[in-house]
Amino acid sequence: LFWLSLTPYVTGWMGENHFAQWPVLAYAVVLLCAAIAYTILAHTLIAANGGKDSHLARAMGSDRKGKISMAIYVLSIAATFLHPLIACAGFVIVAVIWLVPDRRIENTLRQAE
Repeated sequence: LFWLSLTPYVTGWMGENHFAQWPVLAYAVVLLCAAIAYTILAHTLIAANGGKDSHLARAMGSDRKGKISMAIYVLSIAATFLHPLIACAGFVIVAVIWLVPDRRIENTLRQAE
C-alpha cells in the first residue's frame, strides 16, 4: 500500500511538468515497486494457505500477467531516457493487459467443487 500511496504524488508531478523525463521515471519506479510488492504479497498468501499444493497456488499459476507487467515497467524505466512518452505507452499496455478479466481463481474454484 505504501507504493500505491505515492501514485497521486508522482501522477500530479508528471502532469504539472507535462510528462517530463524525471517525473515519468519516478512514476515508472513507483509502478514497478507496486508490482514487486504485489508479487511478494501473492507469494506470502500462497505460503500461508497451504503452499504450492493449495487451491490458491493452482489459481495463481505462473502469474504471467504479473511478470509481464514488471518486465514492461522495467522497459518503461529504460524508455524514459529515450523519450518519456514511450514509457507512458508501456503504462497503457500494462493497463490494457489488466483490463482483460482474469478467470484463474474462478475456474480453479469451480474445478474444486
